[in-house]
Amino acid sequence: MSVHRKGGKSDVLPDFLHLNDLGCETIGGTILFATDDFFAPAENLLKIQKPKFNAELFTDYGKWRDGWETRRRRIPGHDWCIIQLGVPGIIYGIEADTSYLEGNCAPKISVQAACLQPGEVPALPPRGNRIGTSASDEERKVVKEMRSDEWTVLVPVSEIKSGDLDTWQNYFVVTLKQRWTHLRLNIYPDGGIARLKIYGTMLRDWSLSGLNQLSDLAAMVNGGVCVGYSDAQLGHPRNVLGIGRAKSMKDGWETRRNLERPPVLKVDDNGILLTLGNEWAVFRMGHSGVITHVEIDTSHFQGNFPDTFKLEACVLSTEEEKECTARKWMPKHSPKWITLLLPMKLNPHKRHFFYGAALQILDVFTHVRLTIFPDGGISRMRLWGLPRALSDSTK
Repeated sequence: MSVHRKGGKSDVLPDFLHLNDLGCETIGGTILFATDDFFAPAENLLKIQKPKFNAELFTDYGKWRDGWETRRRRIPGHDWCIIQLGVPGIIYGIEADTSYLEGNCAPKISVQAACLQPGEVPALPPRGNRIGTSASDEERKVVKEMRSDEWTVLVPVSEIKSGDLDTWQNYFVVTLKQRWTHLRLNIYPDGGIARLKIYGTMLRDWSLSGLNQLSDLAAMVNGGVCVGYSDAQLGHPRNVLGIGRAKSMKDGWETRRNLERPPVLKVDDNGILLTLGNEWAVFRMGHSGVITHVEIDTSHFQGNFPDTFKLEACVLSTEEEKECTARKWMPKHSPKWITLLLPMKLNPHKRHFFYGAALQILDVFTHVRLTIFPDGGISRMRLWGLPRALSDSTK
């Protein structure tokens, strides 16, 4: 099923948009092959930031594009590329963003997928700077070994649309719930796409973890996902579950300036700002468990870090989560949150660690809510703990 949405319209958005982008460049998503990169390279598809437009910028090959755009094809066939997911997992939906490609958008696309073992991926030559080029005979010969034209179809041949200096998002629901490692994006017959977002979750085999083995229960590589938030104006909260340390602010969660800030700021006796406003994000952990260590990292956020944060937790079933999500986690429909960490001061560009007596309770939970006061940005949240079934003792 496909859904087209033009920026500014009030169409109902797909539920999968809160999931992790498994192909994003910041978590290791990679373009292995593309038939053509003449106007703009396929690597742009995997950028984390929104597409941009510069009316005055041209390259030696034509108009500069912040996306993947192939030359106007004059030979048989169609253009396509192969993407290696940064995190293999189950794909729930795909977004093809055609921002600023009016007149040059690919008319149709399809998406295929495979779950490959390391030995099944041939050693393709490094791509390097591909603008102005097409795939060589050697590259085509090597990539043919992958037999990607035979991969499973996730999105059949479907029409996509673009807007004039506006944003068009084309959404496609994926119904095959299997683990995938690679995608083949086909465009028919040529043209451009600005971004390709691959929304899904990672599955970890928790049976391989010992009862006393600490794991980051919320990390995206362990199946953690963001299921609700108040604001993502400058960066989505799912980014805080990303792989490794953040490389810049764009790889974190950042909100707009909260409008409930008082005209003149004051602090209480503990130095905490007195303000009504706050922002929040809710996360489902990859496995229920006991949280024993918390890390909040404000790296790269120097003039825009939050003053304080609070961490709460609860237990929710799948149906209860769906109900909360449908009601957008409004307070009167919100679950009963239990405080794990009281409001704690934060500092700019720093990793903060909390454990031991700082934690208010040791119990088994499934979800956490991170609240920041009054606004700002965080690059990473790590919730180290012991995976436990809900019926397990918390000892």
